[in-house]
Amino acid sequence: MRSAETPARSAEPSDRRPGTAQRWTARLALLVATAAIALLLVAAGVRSVALLLVGLAGLAATAAAVWWALTHHGLLRALSSALASVVPLAVLLYYATVHLLWAALSALALGAVARVTGRAALGAEARPAGPPQQRTPPPKSPFLVMNPRSGGGKVGRFHLAERARALGAEVAVLDPAHPQDVAELARRAVAEGADLLGVAGGDGTQALVAGVAAQHDLPFMVISAGTRNHFALDLGLDRDDPSRCLDALTDGVELRIDLGFVSDRVFVNNASFGVYAQVVQSAAYRDDKVGTILQQLPELLTHESGPRLTVRAAHVLMDAPQAVLVSNNPYQVGDAVGLGRRTQLDSGALGVLGVNVDNVAQAVDLLRGPHSRGLTALTADEVVVDADVPEIAVAVDGEALLLPTPVICRIAPGSLRVRVPSGRPGVPRANPPTDWRALGRLAFARRAGAEAG
Repeated sequence: MRSAETPARSAEPSDRRPGTAQRWTARLALLVATAAIALLLVAAGVRSVALLLVGLAGLAATAAAVWWALTHHGLLRALSSALASVVPLAVLLYYATVHLLWAALSALALGAVARVTGRAALGAEARPAGPPQQRTPPPKSPFLVMNPRSGGGKVGRFHLAERARALGAEVAVLDPAHPQDVAELARRAVAEGADLLGVAGGDGTQALVAGVAAQHDLPFMVISAGTRNHFALDLGLDRDDPSRCLDALTDGVELRIDLGFVSDRVFVNNASFGVYAQVVQSAAYRDDKVGTILQQLPELLTHESGPRLTVRAAHVLMDAPQAVLVSNNPYQVGDAVGLGRRTQLDSGALGVLGVNVDNVAQAVDLLRGPHSRGLTALTADEVVVDADVPEIAVAVDGEALLLPTPVICRIAPGSLRVRVPSGRPGVPRANPPTDWRALGRLAFARRAGAEAG
């Protein structure tokens, strides 16, 4: 399998010069990183090399043990799980035995501070612009769908239906005992004159209604009443108080963003293929998520069960990946904390993440993050997922589906009008991986005024 990465489009001007605060933040990051190395050298001398080697060996052994635990049942899984727990403790015990535990932990803490500070400096420099927004008049006949079960009952807890009706919206509260076709509800509302569609519920429901809004070129409104609210996060909405999203009805601005399609199904976040998609198809998954995952993972990861996938995207071929995530705009890569967010929703490109791990060595290699040979990260306008079976499992914004192969994913740039409150918290800052060379260039960059002089 080949790995490639195509950067998302950036709205950052190429001639923008770093400010004084950015340069000093970059210098601070380099200073703290140097202090971490100096601390180890002063405290341990040549033994610092041994400390580093023992730590790396411990990481590799832990990764190998985790792989064995995931790909086996019974006694071997139990032993591997125990090994994955014991190895880190053994490494710490070794550091304590040579009286350098304090130095190792202090160096790790300083390294973490350096990485966070470095990301802050680079993020301030490379923060992409959000979608252009324009102020538009309030809707006259908004129609909102609300799922009372989403997010543990946020619709009722925040009195969303009552507040929306007080603002002039027509509200359809779903009845959990009698499932309804929310897309059909939205189409009926449009036929009756609705000039805005919105959803208080999970991302799967959001996607269905968003597709109807895009089809009729109507504004769409997101109310963060789901459990994780990934779409709301990337739109910069308030996820703690979904009632604040209703401010868009009276004081809002519009954004034009992209929509993803898998076959004819819209997705606002992502479509997942492979291991996760197979697991969520199981009838036992909803009642026992962890148990179902542990039961099915060994056969799925080792290709003893499940379809063999072939993925083509941007002139790259992925052969038999265990998991593939196709997203509406790329997720951040290289930072586990930022992996669940997108800094752009209008790049006009799908994000593609593929994982292919067939043995212990490749599992250990995943420790290299985005540079691992088992990880493919790229962007594409179209992704084709084929298999050796006539239909495959797909998880579309968390909803389990079975689709005929080949499955084609595409993106529709700027196809969705989204109405958001003018006073929303905003999109989270970009959180790029720490590029120490770029950090060095930023730290010692001259001011624009000095350049001009």
